[in-house]
Amino acid sequence: MARVLLENVTLEKGILCPVHNLTLEVRDKEFVSLLAPSGSGKTTTLRVVAGLERPEKGGVWIGDQEVGNLPPAERDVAMIFQTYALYPHVSVRDNLASPLKVTKTPQAEIDKSVKEVAEILHIEHLLEKRPVTLSGGEMQRVAIGRALIRKPRVYLMDEPLTNLDAKLRVELRAEMKRLQKELGQTTMYATHDEVEALAMSNRIAVLNRGRLIQYDTPEAIYTHPKNVFVASFVGTPAMNMIPCSLEEKRGKKILQAGAFEYDVTYFAEVLRRKATGDELILGVRPAHIELHSKPPADGGIQASVYVVEPMGSRTIVDVKVGENVLKVKVPHLFEGKPGDTVWISLDLRSLHIFDRKNREAIV
Repeated sequence: MARVLLENVTLEKGILCPVHNLTLEVRDKEFVSLLAPSGSGKTTTLRVVAGLERPEKGGVWIGDQEVGNLPPAERDVAMIFQTYALYPHVSVRDNLASPLKVTKTPQAEIDKSVKEVAEILHIEHLLEKRPVTLSGGEMQRVAIGRALIRKPRVYLMDEPLTNLDAKLRVELRAEMKRLQKELGQTTMYATHDEVEALAMSNRIAVLNRGRLIQYDTPEAIYTHPKNVFVASFVGTPAMNMIPCSLEEKRGKKILQAGAFEYDVTYFAEVLRRKATGDELILGVRPAHIELHSKPPADGGIQASVYVVEPMGSRTIVDVKVGENVLKVKVPHLFEGKPGDTVWISLDLRSLHIFDRKNREAIV
């Protein structure tokens, strides 16, 4: 396996989803997700690494080799697409063997490799079947197996689970994470699904409109988002964002949000250093809001129930505070109903504060 390095890669002309001055390093044996909304350059980035697109500026390295002038066949990468791209007229066995047949690998070695890959992916019972008889999950396993059997230096995966139903996505997500760890594959994985990225990755590269916004571990991306875009994009449900003004009252720093105010004196020094003005955004994740049927000891913030979304073991409750509707994740069934008066408490240690002018994180 090998590291992948993109250095100042730019591809803008004639491309539907351009990439701008992208520098990104994937370490040897690392699983890195390219997480972005549709049209933000995820697939373009993978195609540049694969050699299917040539950047106008910048360089691409695989291992210690600069591969900008190498054709795709000489880069030793395998790409797995959203569509399965299997040969429909031949068996699963022949689909798995096809990359090795192209390289004129001896038949005994092909048979051994097919057997090994089939066992790893638990598809031994499918070897004599044709793709048209398989389920979506089975076809995706065969597509993954066809890439695995080549044993390339780098795996490039372009939203391979998108076409599967929710249950299968969860199953294959865990399977692919196990495989990557077991086989030590250097992997770049493009997805718009932040749950996939958080669950599978060593690191996540968050892209927006072809630019790298933040590159860090899943935990850091979730707990310390760099700006409003990352905070809103990563996390389900999305982080609540409340426009506020910073005021000083009674010697304290207060965020004034109209229907309520919140004491942020604890963050006074960092606000003084980083804020460009007094117009801020208070961010709080639904899981970091406590919901009360009676006023808590600290008084809390009065709200009214707006919508209740039962989700089995937990409930998402939308509450209205003035003109703001906030989502609260309750780790149990919620017995209230729309219109009920409730109180919420915010966890000071889990708050995020963003500058409303430049949208960057302050806290």
